[in-house]
Amino acid sequence: MSDSWQSGVKVAELTHVGMRRANNQDSFAVMVAESADRFERRGHLFVVADGMGAHAAGELASKIASEQIAMRYISSHESEVGQALGEAVHFANTAIFERGQSNPDFHNMGTTASSLVLCGGQGYVAHVGDSRVYRLRDHTLEQLTFDHSLVWEMEASGQVDSDSPLGKAIPKNVITRSLGPGEHVMVDLEGPFDVQIGDRYLLCSDGLTGQIEDEDLAVLMDCLSIDKIAPVLIDLANLRGGPDNITVIVVDVTGENVAEAGVADSASVEASGPRWSPVHSSRMLLAATGICWFGAIGFGVSVALGHPRMIGSAIVAFVLGAIAISVWFSGILGTGDKRQALKTRRRKSGSQPSASQVAGLATYDSGLEASEIASGTGPYRFYSADHHQALCKNLNGVLAELKNTSDQHHWLLDWSEVDAIESQALQAQGEGHWEEAVVQYCNAALEAMVLLRRHQDDSASDTAVDL
Repeated sequence: MSDSWQSGVKVAELTHVGMRRANNQDSFAVMVAESADRFERRGHLFVVADGMGAHAAGELASKIASEQIAMRYISSHESEVGQALGEAVHFANTAIFERGQSNPDFHNMGTTASSLVLCGGQGYVAHVGDSRVYRLRDHTLEQLTFDHSLVWEMEASGQVDSDSPLGKAIPKNVITRSLGPGEHVMVDLEGPFDVQIGDRYLLCSDGLTGQIEDEDLAVLMDCLSIDKIAPVLIDLANLRGGPDNITVIVVDVTGENVAEAGVADSASVEASGPRWSPVHSSRMLLAATGICWFGAIGFGVSVALGHPRMIGSAIVAFVLGAIAISVWFSGILGTGDKRQALKTRRRKSGSQPSASQVAGLATYDSGLEASEIASGTGPYRFYSADHHQALCKNLNGVLAELKNTSDQHHWLLDWSEVDAIESQALQAQGEGHWEEAVVQYCNAALEAMVLLRRHQDDSASDTAVDL
């Protein structure tokens, strides 16, 4: 990178295998433009992918995704940024699918993929799966991506409340869309949205979001410096047991060249509560039905082979499949209203959709089964970074439980440094300096993880505490 060129961003990235996995199936790519010409043409690109599949299949799938998206996007001759990004994700899907078809060990391997481009004052997100992209702006954390998961699809249908007993019973790790298993895939394209100096973006796999609540994530994103936030987020996820791989990319917008005046933010319609988009086709619920009923058949076979304990799982899978198919049918009946609602929001937003958005909307309306780029209507959820007191209480509880666990297992750990940092947090808390208290509690958590890593033989359950 030349001395005269200023990228206009600060970036921190970190990945970790977690506490219970033997290998890391996450992958990521960071492509910060190395010159003004490169930035003008393609901007800055960031990708996170979370692989799925037995043996090394998931690891391979995520690696192909991050490499292919980066390579195809940078080398694309497509002038429209969003279209180039969406097409790059499709190329990645094809590469993963073909690799899976060529080797039985890799058959049906898949991966999530969430990509962010910052270019010429505008941002774009291309997304498949349940990895996420967030934006922190004005002390509010916004989720820019829609989770392609059974629980989100069913809630988006309006038939299931996430706070209801049924909503809470739906498995949160069942995804309805991924790259690789199928020849075709629908890619969600969010943007273009405006980019401002001071914006902070987070790309992450569900190994992070599965362990840290969004409300806590909002405060941490708001309080911590960029050099500290990635290790803190990963360590906190690991302190809760770290059941999955964890990958984090944080991007701070610092330069006017990245935040040039662009289009009005087409994402800023309402500013509170979840919002769902008809872009997320009812076909995904139909796919979820297949997943659930396929699982029910598998559990049923296990029962027939002499495993009676599986009968409960078979019943649950069948019921979830029945719910999904009923929700799908209801969605079909209401599709016309949903399409009209999408078009109305576009007109009220005050911005004209790009060529790729128009194409994506038309493709969705036509119901084609081929690969598609669909325009989204994110942000989908909003979280205010204002509950520092609750987070401090939680972090204090984490440290207390760690010390209790250490005493119970007779670990020979020197907690003096942790105690000294925690006392600073308590002092800041007593003086009402809540942001400083959060920072000091995070420093104490980092120091605690240093101690825990010295005990390689400790089981993951010993370090699993509630945050």
